[in-house]
Amino acid sequence: MKPVVNLLLGWFYPAPTVRSVDDTIDEILTAKCSVSRYGDGELGMIVGSNQHFQRSTEELARRLRAILPSNEPRHLVCLPDVFSDLKKYRKETRDYWRKHLLHNRLAWYRLIDMRAVYYNAFVTRCYYVWADKSRSGEWFAMIKKVWEQRDVILVEGEKSRVGVGNDLLSNARSLQRILAPAEHAFSKYDEILKEVSKQDRGKLILIALGPTATVLAYDLHKLGYQAIDIGHVDIEYEWYLRQAPRRIKIENKYVNEVADGRDVADSTDARYLQQIGAKIL
Repeated sequence: MKPVVNLLLGWFYPAPTVRSVDDTIDEILTAKCSVSRYGDGELGMIVGSNQHFQRSTEELARRLRAILPSNEPRHLVCLPDVFSDLKKYRKETRDYWRKHLLHNRLAWYRLIDMRAVYYNAFVTRCYYVWADKSRSGEWFAMIKKVWEQRDVILVEGEKSRVGVGNDLLSNARSLQRILAPAEHAFSKYDEILKEVSKQDRGKLILIALGPTATVLAYDLHKLGYQAIDIGHVDIEYEWYLRQAPRRIKIENKYVNEVADGRDVADSTDARYLQQIGAKIL
């Protein structure tokens, strides 16, 4: 019965409003917005499904549920733009989200504010999911403007190594890293938030930390920071640079979407090691 209800909702009920990738980047740039992103993983956390990199907990589910319908000035809540037209995505992506919505559309609609305007969670998915990848380079160039000549604090999993080996963050004025657990980071949430809160509020906070990033970006926004959940943007950029036809492992970086991408060796990159300001592991 549940798939039938979800199917009927898709046919007869208006889809939530999700702005384009371009609109999302423009809003971040012009208003210096913070960003919390939701995808299938965050929905899974809310309904109690564990993932290999993050266990669902009552507190994490409660926080994700509360932030999803929030409407804070200069804080963007982003959803995957999948609730209506899927033609712009590659077949693999279309098939995945059709199946996902067949089982989960009602759950989404119960959680979100259907009157609200949401922004696009695929703002950090500029390459792989798209059928037409002709704008990928332009989108990455636009995203890089967000941290251009900014002092950046990057909160990331200890094996993520965002920007290492590529030029994604090369235009930042300065870069300091705070390392958190590669898996189950929410178990250290209070310590992470306390450490980041020591930073000057003029610095831009970028977060690559799974569902924990969704919550952390919101809490830091409330504390007066611009904080952006950047998700998989670095891995997407690596795939773009390689023009990868499929998801592939990236050497020395944690790639949770690839079966052998979680086995990552220690880094000896001197510049990367110098950028590490704190570890919460």
